[in-house]
Amino acid sequence: MKRILCIALLAALLLASCNNVNNKEVPQAMVRIDLGTFALWNVYGVSGAGDYRIFDRAKRIPSNFPYNANTYTGYGGVLLMMGFDASTNTYGPVAYDAACPVENRPEVSVGVDASNFEAVCPTCGSRYNVFNGAGGPMSGEAYTLRYGLRILKVRSTDSGGYVISSL
Repeated sequence: MKRILCIALLAALLLASCNNVNNKEVPQAMVRIDLGTFALWNVYGVSGAGDYRIFDRAKRIPSNFPYNANTYTGYGGVLLMMGFDASTNTYGPVAYDAACPVENRPEVSVGVDASNFEAVCPTCGSRYNVFNGAGGPMSGEAYTLRYGLRILKVRSTDSGGYVISSL
């Protein structure tokens, strides 16, 4: 009887672990984008549902952003979107490292399909729910492997903007 209970418990744990998404596959890299004033947020931030922006210091995206020595854009750039923040259960700005966790190379970053607000890897074709799914996989190899995008922290400031940083 103990043996059957142990096997049943092990099976239940294995099944439960299959539903977990690994959003730590991409190496953690320093992120700090200071959009902390209303003026900076108004120019470089996101405002409406599904509005998004990519930041990548190495590629100088956006080209007119005032990058400085204290600006870091993670492993594969940063995807900032106005979507659902699962940590607060409210709509607001959310951010992810833009590196595709399947490809796991800094030069392979996701883009956004504006028709459905999913992030898409141009190399493997994996799709991620960045609007209201915390960067979880929707299809492709990422779905099979259960790889999600690395989630970043977006915190509001007293000056009417936000700062994006590593967790």
